[in-house]
Amino acid sequence: MNRAALGAVLLGLIVTGGCGTLRPQGTSPTAAGLNSNNLIDPVAQAEGDRLGDVGEFHRIAQRFRKMAYPEGSETGPRRTALALSGGGAYGAYSAGVLYGWTKSGTRPNFDVVTGISTGSLIAPLAFLGPKYDEQLKRFYTQLGKDDIFRILGLRGLFSEAFASNAPLARQLDIMVTPEMITDLAIEHRKGRRLYVGTTVRDARRFVVWDIGAIACRGQADDSDLIKSVLIGSAAIPGFFPSSAINVTVDGQPYQEHHVDGGTSVSVFFRPPYAAPNSGRRTDDFADTDLYVIVAGKLYADPDVVETNAIKIALDSVSTVAYAQTRGDLQRIYFIAMLTGMSYNLASIPEAYPAPKSNTDFDPVIMTGMFNEGMRQVCQGTVWRKSPPGVEPGESPLERAGTTLITSPRSQPSTRSDCWTPAPPK
Repeated sequence: MNRAALGAVLLGLIVTGGCGTLRPQGTSPTAAGLNSNNLIDPVAQAEGDRLGDVGEFHRIAQRFRKMAYPEGSETGPRRTALALSGGGAYGAYSAGVLYGWTKSGTRPNFDVVTGISTGSLIAPLAFLGPKYDEQLKRFYTQLGKDDIFRILGLRGLFSEAFASNAPLARQLDIMVTPEMITDLAIEHRKGRRLYVGTTVRDARRFVVWDIGAIACRGQADDSDLIKSVLIGSAAIPGFFPSSAINVTVDGQPYQEHHVDGGTSVSVFFRPPYAAPNSGRRTDDFADTDLYVIVAGKLYADPDVVETNAIKIALDSVSTVAYAQTRGDLQRIYFIAMLTGMSYNLASIPEAYPAPKSNTDFDPVIMTGMFNEGMRQVCQGTVWRKSPPGVEPGESPLERAGTTLITSPRSQPSTRSDCWTPAPPK
């Protein structure tokens, strides 16, 4: 066999993946198309799962809740709290869950809503209910990146941000109308609460804004302040410019710069408001149903990281962000268990082909995620009762050596024709 023929055979084996497929030296399992979550050291994994069974902690917590708060122990009508995480374009999924929830006829009138980053943009619409559902759908299925930001090019490399969020500010001018301000004030006076989180850039501290209280001030700049808070909460540091908000301290004027609340907290919870003389204790949440919607997945999809210092650093930041989200969800779960609240968590399924970047504001891709949220509601599979880390395939990978096998840990997704999703490109 001559060299040309031998080269053709080898190339054919590599391309077709036949017996004896050759792989470049140093190829990672992820680069080869394997799901890293399914690569286990069988003996070490069994031992690690036995010793670190976080699912057992979940079961203990459930037993504690039943003992501390037996059925029928609640003293008042059920109250509801909604917490919306950050996640950029993945917010389309959260919007789809809310929209489908309305269509199902079971969506509650939330007593309190909290939002971070993209969740802060959803929060006012979710708080005000189905009346604003079409605005919610439009925002997350029809707007593209040109409606959200404008890349500044070389000029951005030497300024505060790589992109301008002026297009997003114009969209908020459309959304935050005098009618919305009036509606927010009316609901706030009823005792309902809407909170949005930002981060003070220089102070590096998390700030919670009571949006309904701002709407009730009756001042000329109420609308501008609310829009500034929303812009700030969604301002990814370095990508978007900060939101400058004027404040006074001991009578002296200052200016704070607010950025993405997700740099401090990925998702946060506030209990329903208990009015004075209402007969409710401010620390009694046993009659509260807590719903947390994560704009994204609980675990990042495996992806090949280019051997480039900037790309490696950015990927590491993303990995930390996913871990922070899981930590916040676990913390909220244990608060719920200790206080008697019911815990309900929704997130994009592991097997759903979501985009790699949360700044990919493509209407086709976002419509797919929106429809995925509706699909889960339709099938009744949207809520889980457990925090991250306790379901099958969520325990850490354990190693006692380098000889691995492929063993399915990740769960395949199920689909139906109920609100057929538009697949991402």
